[in-house]
Amino acid sequence: MDFSLLVETFEQMEQTSSRLALTDHLVQLFKKTPVDLIDKITYLIQGKLYPDYEGIEMGLAERMALRAIANSSGKNLSKIEAIYRETGDIGDTAGKAMTSKGQETLFSESMTVERVYNTFDKIARTTGPGSQDTKLRYVSSLLNDASPREGRYIMKFVMGSLRLGIADYTVLDALALAFTGDKANRQILENAYNVSSDLGAVAKLLASKGLEAVKSLQITLFKPIRPMLAERVINAGEAMERMEGKAAVEYKLDGERVQIHKAHDRVELFSRRLEKITNHYPDVTKASTSIKAKEAILEGEVVAVNQQTGEYLPFQELMHRRRKHGVKEAVESYPVVINLFDILYLDGKGKIDLSYQDRRKLLTRVLKNGTDQMINIVPQMVATKVEEIEQFMASAIENGCEGVMIKHLSSTYRAGARGYAWVKLKREYQNELADTLDLVIVGALHGRGRRVGKYGALLLASYDHNEDMFRSVSKVGTGFTDEHLEQFYKELEKHIIHQRHARVDTGMEMDVWFEPKMVIEVIASEITLSPSHTAAKNAIREGYGLALRFPKFTGRIRDDKEPEDATTVEEVIAMYKRQLKVRPETRTETDV
Repeated sequence: MDFSLLVETFEQMEQTSSRLALTDHLVQLFKKTPVDLIDKITYLIQGKLYPDYEGIEMGLAERMALRAIANSSGKNLSKIEAIYRETGDIGDTAGKAMTSKGQETLFSESMTVERVYNTFDKIARTTGPGSQDTKLRYVSSLLNDASPREGRYIMKFVMGSLRLGIADYTVLDALALAFTGDKANRQILENAYNVSSDLGAVAKLLASKGLEAVKSLQITLFKPIRPMLAERVINAGEAMERMEGKAAVEYKLDGERVQIHKAHDRVELFSRRLEKITNHYPDVTKASTSIKAKEAILEGEVVAVNQQTGEYLPFQELMHRRRKHGVKEAVESYPVVINLFDILYLDGKGKIDLSYQDRRKLLTRVLKNGTDQMINIVPQMVATKVEEIEQFMASAIENGCEGVMIKHLSSTYRAGARGYAWVKLKREYQNELADTLDLVIVGALHGRGRRVGKYGALLLASYDHNEDMFRSVSKVGTGFTDEHLEQFYKELEKHIIHQRHARVDTGMEMDVWFEPKMVIEVIASEITLSPSHTAAKNAIREGYGLALRFPKFTGRIRDDKEPEDATTVEEVIAMYKRQLKVRPETRTETDV
């Protein structure tokens, strides 16, 4: 398959501001793709080579990438660096440098998707002494035979700056349309993706064997299951109503959600975002080998603890574990425990169709004997009264928790789904004027005064699951330390795009637009009607959306969340309506 076909599709997608058009471009691409390449094409449009849980990255240093462009364009390195300072993107630098060289007709070997993908794979798997020089040769071999347009995307992919912003749901829509002719079949594909976390595998199975084969896809060890998610409630009374009068209540720990896969003595850990994080927690990995099961998939929360008192510590303490070097020292300096709360697979059989009550009993039985002291079961009680939930929550907060999780006893495990079978009640939610939200950064305004050279305010959006869009809900410019401002400026630079993203909807004008990638936690005094923001537009009042009043960054960057895991538009609507029960007057915000 000619690589130019992929490049042409990427260019069309970059230029569109319509999600429907993005989907259509993908449908046409999938229809032209040979079946044996469909998985590779699916990964490439996501900007990866394999599923996230494989943990395979290109790992080419920026300096080496610029040298590769210099070698292939015939320009000296200083000239390439000057172009890079002008464009701010290594892919755009390659395209510009190679265009001026006039290389459109200088091909010596055909540029196919197979060749590009296999070379990328070699680059990613090259490690050890001298690996950067070897990677440089591989990249140069591609650029030498690439057109400027192809070179631009080769380097964007190598450096992780493709920025097409294609969500899993958009790809699933396109696959359903391309291979079944019916978008409604996306749900079947989504179910298979939820238990496999491998979009390429789902695509290839669909293209080669059809929809029935996709339906038969089962849970597999060391392929993480997409986590079940919880809705939020404002108080214990609402929670009890949702649970029909009886529920399991558990501590909601301020840690990192982890999925443990065990087969005999082999153990792998995966994050909420399905990334392999085994190396970050070697102590948890070792302790997990003592679990009394030949094969198991369990879920739990890794929490930092004070070794002297046993008290839980804030989430930020875990960030010291997120390092490639000095892991042994981090383990000693920042001890952790893991509190398990679910079991999804045991000795060859999936357990997600069991009720939560039965899964909890099974989890207790598996951990009853011989488990390492580092592994516990999260504290739980079964409540039938609002007062019991409130008392248990007080105990949770006293022990350093965020609040409680409340779960319907008969609920099955709905992988990848969010619903009221599980709800979360956090300390902040008990005050109708102070609620935390996880929102996606989609744009920014340049700073003024002491913030010159940084961002003065960030545009935040909630996620509209029904339309797979990000709807703006607030600008935020407070709560940032100088260190935060430096960090955001540096991190967001990787996600800058030239126009508002096709999946972003807002009435606001920004100085800079970003691909929806980064999730942060904010707190606000209340939610108001807004003529400028588009979250829940027309849902409450015609012509108005919802916005946050007096938003403030809490200091927490949600690295553990995908953009699609952000606070949803439906949650914002529910929070607004709860507000009205306490404070019936409606405020209209014209400048939020």
